Amino acid sequence: MERIEEGNDVFLHDGSKAVGAVREVHAQQIVVYVENAGDFTVPMSAVKEVDSGKVVLDRAKLEPRMREAIANEHRAEDPRLG
Repeated sequence: MERIEEGNDVFLHDGSKAVGAVREVHAQQIVVYVENAGDFTVPMSAVKEVDSGKVVLDRAKLEPRMREAIANEHRAEDPRLG
């Protein structure tokens, strides 16, 4: 697995749209910023893959508050713009 670095984009599935960005990297966790929701602490056990600057998370291992923030972010987007 590649090294996680600040600024890496965060995804729930490889090839999907980014759900956030890595703000901090610690030995046992990372801090991920989700737009319009703030920072969330994610345990390293929730990281499924790191490749080419992308961090893919296991949705099932995220705290409910973070899952809801990600869902709200995508609902708020205007599908006509993308």
